[in-house]
Amino acid sequence: QVQLVESGGGLVQAGGSLRLSCAASGSILSPNRMGWYRQAPGKQREFVISITTGGDTNYADSVKGRFTISRDGARNTVYLQMNSLKPEDTAVYYCNTNRVGTPWYNYWGQGTQVTVSS
Repeated sequence: QVQLVESGGGLVQAGGSLRLSCAASGSILSPNRMGWYRQAPGKQREFVISITTGGDTNYADSVKGRFTISRDGARNTVYLQMNSLKPEDTAVYYCNTNRVGTPWYNYWGQGTQVTVSS
């Protein structure tokens, strides 16, 4: 089992910044991918950004140039720096970690609310 604990959500005005953190603990295996998904009211959960243990990153088109992900391997923690926030970024942000191959796993955090006011 892997546990994910998120922090850093809140309320910010449009154009502002927030930083989210996600700390993983438990039976963490390498290589793996850690990242963030988000779910706005009435919408499906969508991919936002991810980073592998090797440092490879993927971004949703909607956040390119505004969001950055980084990883502290020693602390099994990832950070999501969100700049130039827009009202459409309002959502619950969920941390995720997953592995492909053997053994496979896929875990989620409890979610943290990000609200961007116009």
